[in-house]
Amino acid sequence: MRQLLLPMRIWDLPTRLFHWILVLLVFTSWLSTELNWMRVHVLSGLTVLSLLLFRLIWGFIGSDTARFSHFVKSPAAATRHLMHLARREPDIEAGHNAAGGWMVLVFLTLLSVQAGTGLCANDDVLTEGPLARIVGKARSDWLTHIHNVNFTLIEIAVALHVLTIITYRLLKGHDLLSPMLTGKKRLPGATRAPRMMHPVLALAVFVFCAVAVVVFSRLVGYSL
Repeated sequence: MRQLLLPMRIWDLPTRLFHWILVLLVFTSWLSTELNWMRVHVLSGLTVLSLLLFRLIWGFIGSDTARFSHFVKSPAAATRHLMHLARREPDIEAGHNAAGGWMVLVFLTLLSVQAGTGLCANDDVLTEGPLARIVGKARSDWLTHIHNVNFTLIEIAVALHVLTIITYRLLKGHDLLSPMLTGKKRLPGATRAPRMMHPVLALAVFVFCAVAVVVFSRLVGYSL
């Protein structure tokens, strides 16, 4: 007997906006480098930093499915999940699966490294990050190299992420994309609906993070 599947909201609006705005900003950061729009590149990087700070806080006080405690499972659980990757079965996860949770951590780590090294990077011409002069030219050059290499890792992670979405669709019949667009997924009626926090709280957290980044930039004497 087939289970009755009912639409359920599993992703809040702040988490979805974070995801898609981050996608846009990563693309903007790449494009601005290619076109040598370094002012845009710096603004994009500082916005990414604000978003990462928001996501860190939201990972502790946000909606159930956004919390690290909800989706970060043990490596063993992730391995068990991947062992059944080719098994076609219903998608009953109200949020990230065990392997997906680790992918989130990988992305957040890579983007944090990118934003952190970007604060100290320079292009040897006119543009430098807020901390470039503070760390000194030699260290800034080294961190600029890390910044460039790390972006290649981000590109690889993005490609793997897209490949994973396609693989889940083809092998398991799971649609991972639509829920991140609509916030909803069809799940068994007995599934407990995740608790959703109010978007106003998320807005307040993001404003705090954005102001913190601006104040930090001003304190170190940086102006765009």
